[in-house]
Amino acid sequence: MASLPGNPVELTLLIPCLNEARTLPGCLAEAADALHALGVTGEIIVADNGSTDGSPAIATAGGARVVPVSTRGYGHALSAGIAAARGRYVIMADGDGSYDFREAGRLLARLRDGCDIVIGNRFDGGIQSGAMPWKNRYLGNPVLSAIGRRLFGMQVRDFHCGLRGGAHAALLRLDLHTGGMEFASEMPIKASLLGLRVGEVPVTLRRDGRDRPPHLRPWRDGWRHLRFMLLFSPRWLFLYPGVLLLVAGLLGFAVLLPGPVTLGSLRLDVHTLLYAAAAVLCGFQACAFAVIAQAFVCAAGLAPVKPRTQARLDRINVESSLSVAAAFATAGIVLSFHAVQLWGSSRFGDLLPAQMLRWVIPAVTCLVLASQIALGGFFLGLVRLRLRR
Repeated sequence: MASLPGNPVELTLLIPCLNEARTLPGCLAEAADALHALGVTGEIIVADNGSTDGSPAIATAGGARVVPVSTRGYGHALSAGIAAARGRYVIMADGDGSYDFREAGRLLARLRDGCDIVIGNRFDGGIQSGAMPWKNRYLGNPVLSAIGRRLFGMQVRDFHCGLRGGAHAALLRLDLHTGGMEFASEMPIKASLLGLRVGEVPVTLRRDGRDRPPHLRPWRDGWRHLRFMLLFSPRWLFLYPGVLLLVAGLLGFAVLLPGPVTLGSLRLDVHTLLYAAAAVLCGFQACAFAVIAQAFVCAAGLAPVKPRTQARLDRINVESSLSVAAAFATAGIVLSFHAVQLWGSSRFGDLLPAQMLRWVIPAVTCLVLASQIALGGFFLGLVRLRLRR
């Protein structure tokens, strides 16, 4: 049912399109059937990403409004379509015939009930034979969705279903930027970070009607999804691995500084202590990245921040970093001076490596930590200064 002049549009059905002349007519017909069956004022938008097969003309003839999108990419097409939508709610699906717009009523019902974002679940609704490659069905989608649930605390079990929707105001609030397939991950992740209500409904996945290979590249796009998830979760990307390395390194120091340790036929000495020092340095660097990344998220307004977290971040500045760096530098200098004294006691002759390295390794570790802390403090200040501007 098309909207009449002056009447508010309740529902926009959005189709991203790149050379879908073969399947687009069927998608348009199902979208029109959905609007009629739901009895809502609505519109159909085809966000065309530079088709050369006549898809825009087909869309116009099928009653859709065509939104040209010059920048290539699945995410760019959907973002442009969302921006151009007039409906209170926007429901989108691929233009390859793999989804049936006549199932849009399930999503619309959840949106009317108060959900901000609704995503289809193909594993609950049914996947027709040949509709999804085995590596996507049993490896890619389940693994990436499980990682997403773990990192962001959502109960969405099919992160990358192409049939999804949201309240138009909520979609605009998400400020979606990714231009490629990462768009599918960006939407639920940002919704979770912003505290929006995310729902899920069963939908059916059909075998697409293309006569050419799909745009999706499973391994490449899977990595892009995983990379995006990690970048939006500095705790899991930086903080937790960093803390693990720090604890392992400090434990190594505690065990090996007093002297070598024998485990059966295995003897651990200063060589292992050097690896412990590397673990401490790498672990601290990862934790520093976590602090800087969280400060960036807070200052850029990418996600709501708890007052306690904000207060902790505010205590980390250039001045406090320089104070801590000075303490580590002092410790490093004192330990280095003691090592030189030991060397002097033997009239600066041949060194005893095991004895000297037990002082030199912690001394160098403290000096490098001092440098990292000071430089990290200045970099954090620079990030905040740039974001304030």
